[in-house]
Amino acid sequence: MTVQQALEWAFRTECAQLELPEPPDPERGQGFGFGLEYVLMQRAALGCQIDGGRYKMGDYTHEDAEVIAATVAGMPDDLGGKRTAIRVAELARAGLTPDWMPGAVPRCVPVDMKRNRYGDRAVTEVVGTERVLSRGKWRTVEVRACPVTYSPHPEQIEAARRAYGEWWKALEWIQQGLQVGEMLREIVVAEEMPRATPWVPTPEQDSR
Repeated sequence: MTVQQALEWAFRTECAQLELPEPPDPERGQGFGFGLEYVLMQRAALGCQIDGGRYKMGDYTHEDAEVIAATVAGMPDDLGGKRTAIRVAELARAGLTPDWMPGAVPRCVPVDMKRNRYGDRAVTEVVGTERVLSRGKWRTVEVRACPVTYSPHPEQIEAARRAYGEWWKALEWIQQGLQVGEMLREIVVAEEMPRATPWVPTPEQDSR
């Protein structure tokens, strides 16, 4: 399995639970998260499946799925720690890849629209007045403009792709941990990974 497939199998098919570290102790200066090495060492020392005190009403969760969940729970702080672990598990449970907004291009659009019997029209606002000569008389007329914005906003696209990048780095860390840890008994995690920057055209796409 690829690491993404392994995560989806563990959380979506096997319904593994994410057992997160205890809250930090300010007096001891402990932070969220702990190393994967610690997770694997503790499981190896126990020599048995960890259930975290929960009861599954007779349902069995594959031991490899428990190892995968424990690995995710050990997400280091420099990759987002607890927050990233929860995000990875939620996406895997839903069978989803983060939305990096494929094909999104900022477009200049009116801030607001209104509809009348003639169709949709952009909402305008008064930005000033001008004196004009009309039919021999000076008249004061409103100068109106249409407020515009960019949709989707470039910052929105950038944020979505930054979040995808964080997810990808987390998957890379999980993949390496599962391969090096050698705690999986039946599942083999392949080298294949999702594309790191799918919004960047490949050489094959550029040549089309």
